[in-house]
Parts: sequence; structure tokens; C-alpha cells
Amino acid sequence: MSGVGVEIAVVGAEAAAQVYEVIAASFGARPVLDPPASALEETEASVASALDLHGGLLACRDGAPVAALIFAPVEDWLGLRRVGVMPSAQGSGVAGELVGAAEEYASTGGYTGIRLVARADLPATVRFWRRHGYVEVAREDPLLQLRKRLPVAVDLPDLAATEALGMRLASRLRAGDLVILTGGLGAGKTTLTQSIGRALGVRGEVTSPTFVISRVHPPLAEGPALVHVDAYRLGDAAELDDLDLDTDLDTAVTVVEWGAGLADHLAEDRLEVVLSVDPTDESRRAVLVPYGRRWNDAELSG
Repeated sequence: MSGVGVEIAVVGAEAAAQVYEVIAASFGARPVLDPPASALEETEASVASALDLHGGLLACRDGAPVAALIFAPVEDWLGLRRVGVMPSAQGSGVAGELVGAAEEYASTGGYTGIRLVARADLPATVRFWRRHGYVEVAREDPLLQLRKRLPVAVDLPDLAATEALGMRLASRLRAGDLVILTGGLGAGKTTLTQSIGRALGVRGEVTSPTFVISRVHPPLAEGPALVHVDAYRLGDAAELDDLDLDTDLDTAVTVVEWGAGLADHLAEDRLEVVLSVDPTDESRRAVLVPYGRRWNDAELSG
């Protein structure tokens, strides 16, 4: 793994001295906290023990350590501890590269997502994690539990598989949910929306709304309406706002095709579905990307 001029490697106890050097320097440079950070109690021996148990990541530039973290798995979530960047390397992008490497490691290892604890009295640190998609799931001042569910990839070998995915998503949808669909022509966006509509039990045929931009499908029985939007011909987010969709968001499930970069602002909690087609055999793939507390709490993989 490499980026911003650094090499990032998965390490064990053999790298304890370097990881400890990063922890001591990075946590020692932080403001004095009450209660003090427990990281300052670490020793090279305690770091070696933790690394021997689960491993960690070490980022080096020109052979010198600049950032590190320790893995601490909790069931099917990858926990992170002692995430630190040398004071001389802060602001260089190393922290983002380190987190990206941790997410890649978690994805490869089959983890549901990543969790960690941050200090509420370090607001810049909390902002950093939130910018990277981590959401607060619990608080016991001054500690915040943050979590990020990783994207889930679903292979769609045929039309039936796409329809089955729509049915499965519909079973998890509720009033107020926003689903953003992205993918080229023929990727299956409308097919997916149609199966969602059938599973929700809404009135009217769900078709591509390209020429009317949006359609509202009321429920036939109990349950939310479906608002189906095609943002393909919209120039920017302001044009989407002109549709007054916010009047429906609280009481309906809203599905926006071609909505990436346009509909993101409609809700902090949203599910983005990125659809792609393999040109060799025309099979499809969906990547489900959760955003916000709502979708961090939802089961997407089965």
C-alpha cells in the first residue's frame, strides 16, 4: 500500500518500536486532557503484545515511521486503536491514507465495517472521522463510539438477480429513506426501482420518469409511497431542489436515478447503489454504499 509519498504495511510485534514511537509522539503532542489519554500509558512491550494479538498498520516515509494504528477486532467489525500521526507529518494527507488502508484491509478480510473510540474534547479529530464517513453510535463523555459500515458488493448475473436485490432492499426500506442509483445506460437502475416498487406495494407502473423527471406512486395498503426521480436531465442540485422533493421525503421512500452528486444533500442518511455492467458477458454488479447512522445500523449483506 502506498500514497502521498508513504509506504503503508500490515505489521506485527516486530514493528513495536516504530509503532510505539508514533503513539508516543502523536498522543504526547495533543492538548492535556481530563482524564488523560490512556495511550500515554503505553510501553513498547504493551504495543508489542497488542500487535502480536491482531496486528496493525505502519506508514513510513523514506524508512522513517510517520503514522500507525493497532487493529482490535470486535466480532465482525474491525476496531482501530492508537491511531496516530507524527506531528511533523500532520496535514500532509497521511492520516487519510492510513484510514483508507485500514478500510481496504477490513474489506479484504470480510469485516462488516470499522469502529473506534474518539474523544469529544478533541473536536478536530472528531471532524476528521466524520469527513471520512464515520458516524457516532454511542457516547459516554468524553468518549464517542464511531462506526462506518463498508460498501457491500452484490453480483447480478441475470435480470432475476437484479429484481431479487430490489425486493431485498425494499424489505429494509421505510418512510424517509433516500436511495440514490448510479450507473450507465442499461445498468439496471429502472429494473431495480421497479422491483422495489412491487415489493413496497405501490400504485401504478414504475417506468423511467425521464420525460416528467419525477413520479409519486402512492401505497395500495399500509406502507410508504414511492417517489421515483430521474435526475439525468437536471443540471445541478438547485434544479432538484425546485422539485420540492423535501415535502415527500419524510413520508415516502425516494429513489433517485442518476442522482450521485445531485441528490446527496437531500439527506445525510442515504443508501447509494452503484450499478455496473461487465461488457464481456453483460452480467451486472451492484455496490451498496451506506451513509449516515440509519444505514450503519441496517443489515445489507444478506
